[in-house]
Amino acid sequence: MAIIINVDVMLAKRKMSVTELSKRVGITMANLSILKNGKAKAVRFSTLEAICKTLDCQPGDILEYKSDEDS
Repeated sequence: MAIIINVDVMLAKRKMSVTELSKRVGITMANLSILKNGKAKAVRFSTLEAICKTLDCQPGDILEYKSDEDS
């Protein structure tokens, strides 16, 4: 079971840099990097909301579930 974080995909679609997202959302580059690389154990709804608002997307555009059978 795995939750895949697709922040990279949305950043590319919106032609936005990680630095710009970090500044707009108010999250440190280190924490955004942890989230982006799938190392985060949790994400606050307020952070997810801010990311979605900034990238003009839905949570499902950022978070994806893949079962072990899909791997």
